[in-house]
Amino acid sequence: MNSQSPQGRWSRWLLPVLLAVQFLVSLDMSVVNVALPDIGDGLGFRAESLTWVVNAYALAFGGLLMLGGRLADVVGRRRVLLCGFAVFGAASLAGGLARTPGELIAARAVQGAGAAALAPVALALITVNHAAGAARARALGLWGAAGAVGGAVGMLAGGLLTDWAGWRAVMLINVPFVLAALALARYAVPADRRTGPGQRLDLAGALLVTAGTTALVLGLVRTEPYGWSDGRTIGTLGGSALLLVAFAVTEARVRRPLLRLGILAGGPVLAANVFALLMSAGQFAAFYFTSLYMQQVLAYGPTATGCAFLPFCAGVVAGSAVATRTVGRLGARALLVAGGLLGAAGFAWFALAVAVDGGFWLSVLGPSVVASVGTGMCFVPLGTSATTGVAVEESGMAAGLLNSSRQVGGAVGLAVLVTVAASATGGRGTDPAGLVDGFSAAFWVASGLLCAASLAAALLHGRRARPAKTPRAENSSKNSGDRVDPRGSRSTHR
Repeated sequence: MNSQSPQGRWSRWLLPVLLAVQFLVSLDMSVVNVALPDIGDGLGFRAESLTWVVNAYALAFGGLLMLGGRLADVVGRRRVLLCGFAVFGAASLAGGLARTPGELIAARAVQGAGAAALAPVALALITVNHAAGAARARALGLWGAAGAVGGAVGMLAGGLLTDWAGWRAVMLINVPFVLAALALARYAVPADRRTGPGQRLDLAGALLVTAGTTALVLGLVRTEPYGWSDGRTIGTLGGSALLLVAFAVTEARVRRPLLRLGILAGGPVLAANVFALLMSAGQFAAFYFTSLYMQQVLAYGPTATGCAFLPFCAGVVAGSAVATRTVGRLGARALLVAGGLLGAAGFAWFALAVAVDGGFWLSVLGPSVVASVGTGMCFVPLGTSATTGVAVEESGMAAGLLNSSRQVGGAVGLAVLVTVAASATGGRGTDPAGLVDGFSAAFWVASGLLCAASLAAALLHGRRARPAKTPRAENSSKNSGDRVDPRGSRSTHR
């Protein structure tokens, strides 16, 4: 498939479908948070198991992203997109009808699996079906804004639906949206075409990366109830490290890997993934602590907290619009550096402004606008850089890698910053002054992570991207079996 904008009856509706994917995936990562107390009361959750309503989704989503992206390359993007919608919608319905805690947790895990199929396919379809330049920049800007809007609307909708219709509406609201998106996708998304001979899935790599990433997210989730030094946490994180090392060794040896390690040899791709990991580590955690500050210190209710996130959403849209108009003139690296530093300034403002007697205007609105405009400026250059020099038949691979970097970064950042906040609180967990000290420390670390992301973009982005060797050249390699010489693996880049 060539990289020009799609033609025909579906071209007008393709981008709205892909934006709907990003919106739904982001919405479902945040919509249940406000509803958790009502979910616990309604289904009789034990206090220690309630967090699995969130964690089950995060584990399945984070663990299956790489597999979802590569499946799109091998099986077909349209097929994976339609299946992802069907799985996501069915799981939402099952969750809304759940009668026991186990049923709801299982439904959330299946939702996460559906989202892991949807998210990388949407980004891959944007890059494949929009020509490089203004058209792709506009599409990526809207894609980033849709994710931010989905996260903010999730917070607002979670509060409104829980207050007015009960927690089940938080799950069931997805069903009509998914049905509409599924019907439109069947009409709008072009038929799959084979992009290369002999495509097949690297099953060993798929099993290793899924198990390794899932174990990593699980280990990070366990740091909150058990701590970093607990044997269960150490064992899970250690097992994750072994599985991911085994995955890297496997991918360096097989001929058609789930993740071709050489894809990271291109400076823009490597810079995009390092930047996404660091930015998500700071941004996701800051989002979490802002919500806690408004509810636990400023005494906002669920609906008011959701409304307070709307300026953040508007700021991301504005930042994406700026990046869309300037990426051609300034370049992706300059926008990543500038956006990261502006986001860091916003989080530093949060660190200085949170106070027991703080107010919305100076403690929430001002830093939210600065941080959101900065992070919004990064979505267009991130999407552009993550696919620079990547062959069409590896677009799903690149999209899955970027989404995995974001998801893993968010999980790592939240786990680390929760520990930082707890340490700074100094045992004053219920005292507003202690909470403020903890939140401030977490915001300072988030600001530092965004500064580190900007530095990574400045140092790594300038390296030349090297495309993969063509299948014909690959097949003519001296070592023609399922394994190739490591030097041949590295030489697949020009």
